[in-house]
Order: sequence, then structure tokens, then C-alpha cells
Amino acid sequence: MSDTPAIELRKINKRFGPVHANKDIDLVVKKGSIHGIIGENGAGKSTLMSILYGFYQADEGDILVDGKKVTISDSKAAIGLGIGMVHQHFMLVDNFSVLENVVLGAEDSALLSGGINRARTELKRLEDEYELRVDPDALIQDLPVGLQQRVEILKALYRSAEVLILDEPTGVLTPPEADHLFKILEVLKNEGKTVLLITHKLREIMAATDTVSVMRRGEMVATRETASTSMEELAELMVGRSVLLRVDKKPAQPKAPVMEVENLTVTDSRGVQVVKDVSFIVCAGEIVGIAGVSGNGQSELLETLAGIRRATRGTLKINGETIDLGTSTLDAADMRAKSMGHVPEDRHRMGLINSFSEYENSILGYHRDPAYSRGVLMDLAAIKKNAVAEIEKYDIRPPNPMLKTANFSGGNQQKIVLAREIERDPEVLLVGQPTRGVDIGAIEFIHRRIVEMRDAGKGILLVSVELDEIRALSDRVLVMFDGKIVGERGSDADEGELGLLMAGVEDNNKMAVEGGAR
Repeated sequence: MSDTPAIELRKINKRFGPVHANKDIDLVVKKGSIHGIIGENGAGKSTLMSILYGFYQADEGDILVDGKKVTISDSKAAIGLGIGMVHQHFMLVDNFSVLENVVLGAEDSALLSGGINRARTELKRLEDEYELRVDPDALIQDLPVGLQQRVEILKALYRSAEVLILDEPTGVLTPPEADHLFKILEVLKNEGKTVLLITHKLREIMAATDTVSVMRRGEMVATRETASTSMEELAELMVGRSVLLRVDKKPAQPKAPVMEVENLTVTDSRGVQVVKDVSFIVCAGEIVGIAGVSGNGQSELLETLAGIRRATRGTLKINGETIDLGTSTLDAADMRAKSMGHVPEDRHRMGLINSFSEYENSILGYHRDPAYSRGVLMDLAAIKKNAVAEIEKYDIRPPNPMLKTANFSGGNQQKIVLAREIERDPEVLLVGQPTRGVDIGAIEFIHRRIVEMRDAGKGILLVSVELDEIRALSDRVLVMFDGKIVGERGSDADEGELGLLMAGVEDNNKMAVEGGAR
């Protein structure tokens, strides 16, 4: 194999107004290798890959493909140079078949000159060669996400991609699906393809890559051979300081139940049951995690318990009070009054108003609290004093309560929501995706706060698609699949077993569900 790099970037610069997103970036990617790129949110990874794929053009710098300087004006030019990209959110047409999606946009390809049958033959060859088997006549909407991702990879290979960029490829996959993806990437590498893997998951970088480059604040700060580095070193390079990668917590000391859910069923606006006869308890002084691939009823479960969504039937017992959720008209404000806090899964849609200042967001949902009012008027001085205290306690940056919330990073926005909910000292806290889109340094901080709340005797229900996070934080783990709880495990939950449950494989340990979840 030639020593000429598959991709070389030299002194790439990109600015968006006053923001210098990429600063003099140099990157060399060897042919036939899996090269990881990691960095915190806003480090410039996506901007750099968008330049390589033609979505953006660099202000300065050179791009070399196979040793030749090129201009990549758009994604069509990138594809013409043998560069393909699998996006985090798939670019597929749901009601088209696999074959139709693969050829879509490549209708002028020589492969189609002999008709769709020739394209079908080529697709079959690619499936066999790269172990990417999928039914060419299946509709995308009928395929699980793992197979949809295979279709995206096949699309790129069909267009003769020699370099494949994957952006956060395991975000929607179960552990077994992720493992299979890495086997596919290894096959691609062995066939001479070059893979650029963008991920924030350090374990995946260590398991799947040959080389890893680290970006911080728009700069390329280091490149390491994966075999000669560690997760600890990479985390420190990403953040610029030492980071604790494990959750430091003592064994839970659970007490009496503070929340009991019985036979909860939720039907969505289409008439489809999305939560099916779910029962479980959460005790004071414990974290109960709910694991599952996104879209299996976890979101609807949290929203129903928080008073945002109506249930079809079921009961909720909170702090000794029983509520018939099938007939209840209680809303989110009523649930907060019953000492239930809620950190929603989507902070932008439900947790914050980005056009409001930080101090205004710091009391959303609690703005009628007597501490923040003077009769019919808001006590702005009290609200701002509260905001300043939370900013200091939760290390929210920049420490400016007057700043519009849209101007904070994702991690600091999440801290604003967490501070607002935790500082109200609820007996039960519902937490959805606590570190989604959050920098590794902020993840460490958020995990510590959640554990501190548990140790203060509160009951916490945690939903996360990050299995590592569920295993690290939870004292008990419930697994949801297709709207049902299909298994329960303890704090020493095995990743492989949880992954099978998340994929819908039947749980043989029925006693765990019947004895612990109820």
C-alpha cells in the first residue's frame, strides 16, 4: 500500500464571524486505517469534517487527496473524489426501499446504464464483500436503526467511496449493533478503505481506531497512535485538565419507596401504545436507571410522570399519595408542587427559553414561588441573587446571569436546568439524558451532582441512551423495549446482557422483574 496519505489537511482555517472555528489545522490520515477524531462540543470537529465533505469551504489552507491538492466545492465534488459521509441523522427516504435509497442521487451513474438489475447486482456484491447484508427490497421505515446505518454505508460504497467519514455512528445503536458496526469498519479497513470516525465515546476510540487526533477550542492539540495512549490521557488532552472518567460513589442505602408506578399505559396521538403496562418503584436514596435504545417509550414515560403527557391508565404513588393517572388532570406545575423535579431530555424544547436571560431561565416553572415575588410583581433582585448563587455553585460559565441562554454552551445550558431543579430539593428527580451534547468536563460535574442528591436521600429516575452512563450511575437498571420493561439488573449489570435486552431478546431472569420492579 502506498505511503501517500489518503487525506492531508494543511493549515485549515475557518471563521464564522468572530468565532474562529478551525485554527491552522493540520491532519494526516493514512490509507487503509481507522482514524478517530475527538474533542469537546465546539472543538471544531464537525466544521473540519464539513470542509472535507464540501458543506463548507475553508477560508485558508489546503486539502490533499491521494497526495494531490484539490478543491472541494460541494458534497458532489467530495463524492467524485472518493469521499463519503454517514451522517449522525440518516439521510434516507423512509418509504423507499433499500435499493432505491442506495441509487437515489446516483441515477446518472454508469452502474444504472444497464437498468436497476445491474444496480441490484452491484449492491449484492457490496453486501457480500463488506458483510453489510440487508434485504434490498425492504422499506427503510421497516428496518431497525442498525440496518438503516448499513444502508447509509452501502450508499457511500456504491458511489465508490475510498474514504468514509462516520459522525457519531453509535448514538442510536444497541451495544451488539455497535459491536457489529466496528467489525464492519475492520472489514472496510482490511479491504483498503480509510475510515474517519468522529465520536465522543473514548471507549469506542480505544477499541476501534488505529490513530486518534484530539481537537480543543478549534485547534488540533495532539495525534496519538491508539495503542500507545489511554482514555485518561485523551480526556485530559480534550479538556486541558485531569478528568475523573469513572463515577465515584458509595453503595446506595435505599429506604422507603418515594415513587411507585403501577400498570402505566400511555397511548400517543396516533392511537399507538408507546408505554405498555409498566410497573416499578423508586426508593429514597437510590438511582434507578432506565436503559434502552431511543424510541422505546422512555421519553413518553418521563413526560407522563412529569405531568406533561396524559396516561391511558395506571397509578402513581408519590410520597404516600396515590394518583390515578388515567383520570388525573394534574399538570407539570402540580407535579412540581408534589416535590417532583424534572430535567427534560431535550433542554431546548422543554427546559429552556433560549431568548431569555440566564436569570429568567433559572426560575422557569418556579416563578410563582413566594421567594421571587412581591405581591403581583416579580422580585427581580431576589431572582438575580438566586441565579448568581446557582452560577457559582454549579460552575456555570460565563458567570453572567444577564446573558441570553442561547449564548451558553450545551454543557452550561444543561447546568442551568440541573441547578434549577436540584436546588428546589425535590423528593423525586426525573432526569432525561443528563449529559446529551455535554462536554466531558461537564459530564464529570453533572454525575457528581446526581450522586450527591442520591446520598442526600432523594429518589432519582434516570433515562439515558448512553449505556456506560446508566451502568456507572444506577443502583438498579430497568430495560425498556417496545414500551415494556423487559428486565431488571443490579448495579453490576453486565453490558452484554443489557445490550441483548435492549435489542428485544427475551429475559430469562423473570424473577428479577417480578421481584424488584414491582
